[in-house]
Amino acid sequence: MHKATGLTRRSLLKGALAVAAAPYVLSASALGAGGRPAPSNRVNVANIGVGNMGGGHLGSLLRNPEAQVVAICDVESRHRDPALAGAARIYGAAARGGTFTGCTGTADFREVLARPDVDAVVVAVPDHWHALIATAACHAGKDIYSEKPLALTIDQGKALVRTVRQTGRVFQTGTQRRSWAQVRNICELIRNGRIGRLKTVRCSVGANNRFCEATWQPEPVPEGFDYEMWLGPAPWEPYHPFRCHYAFRFILDYSGGQITNNGAHWLDLAQWAIGADGSGPVEVEGQAEWPTTGLYNTATRIDVTATYAGGEQVRCTTTGPNCRFEGTEGWIDVDGKADPPSLLKAGIGAGEVHLYDTDGLSHMDNFLRCVRTRQEPAAPVEIGHRSATVAHLCNIAMILGRKVKWDPATEHFVGDPEAERMLGRAMRAPWHL
Repeated sequence: MHKATGLTRRSLLKGALAVAAAPYVLSASALGAGGRPAPSNRVNVANIGVGNMGGGHLGSLLRNPEAQVVAICDVESRHRDPALAGAARIYGAAARGGTFTGCTGTADFREVLARPDVDAVVVAVPDHWHALIATAACHAGKDIYSEKPLALTIDQGKALVRTVRQTGRVFQTGTQRRSWAQVRNICELIRNGRIGRLKTVRCSVGANNRFCEATWQPEPVPEGFDYEMWLGPAPWEPYHPFRCHYAFRFILDYSGGQITNNGAHWLDLAQWAIGADGSGPVEVEGQAEWPTTGLYNTATRIDVTATYAGGEQVRCTTTGPNCRFEGTEGWIDVDGKADPPSLLKAGIGAGEVHLYDTDGLSHMDNFLRCVRTRQEPAAPVEIGHRSATVAHLCNIAMILGRKVKWDPATEHFVGDPEAERMLGRAMRAPWHL
């Protein structure tokens, strides 16, 4: 087990000289041969978390000529070791033979952040780690691509926004639909009044798709799994395989259920279409059903509505359309359907509202370009925070079982001390922001 220490800049950079002294054998392609960009034009990336979405990010980066994966971090060897083998295989093939040893593995993200050769990190770990690792990466001088939701709580998100801006880092939130041309076009149609006045956004977040029997019992921690590090700032609980990996999303200590999982994407697009990227709803109310037995404790049935100052309402339910925008003169959804159908063919004029365009780049490629140019990416930290905030507000209203009023300017509840106490959570020592 790794013993956790505080996230100070000194502790993050301790041992950097030793890491830098480790030998790296670079392939011919790493020197600019084989049609790949020279090292000075590539972004050195470390992947933190390579299961599920993290594995997909790693695969795309390993085949991306604009990036060089130099480190892979995962607390579980059964994820980390195959990822390292895959990196060696892909980079070895690119070099037309030979062994590539420039990509190293670790179970401790602090070792990655201490490396001076790492330009950027991809954070694809459980939600309760997002803000901690991203904050540490900022202080270590790394740019960050972090999976959604931005943070486990609203207070963590606010703190991360401040840190990103104070340190001048490039930050991309993993709400990748911001980089989809079709979605951008739909939001532009809405912002330019093609469906009249936007009244309602209907989103389906889906039902929990992992289940654990009510009589579950603790199990031994598998060999090669640093479970203590996996828990990190969360309360200590005995190990069970259904607690970790994808299913962590259904335990409130680590995530917020489907409203912060699938819902994070749709709420992000609702914010974009409403024009509320720097704001949010003014009140939220809804109902939910909660498990009474078993390991999971996030909502199993959701019906919650967020209302904005302009009267727009965003309603999230367990089932329904993925994300449908309804106005006074028609509706349109992200699946490419509309009423009237002619809405889909409406163009956007030169003098109308045009939203952030990634010029055909993927969300990750947009991030890599911004690392080089120091420009803002498609989903910077403020946008990620504001979208995640809507999801957290929905959970808070459903947990309390009543309407809550929110001031998006001050980011505090209005006259509600009980809700205000739910803006943040304590972290297990010694982890802190």
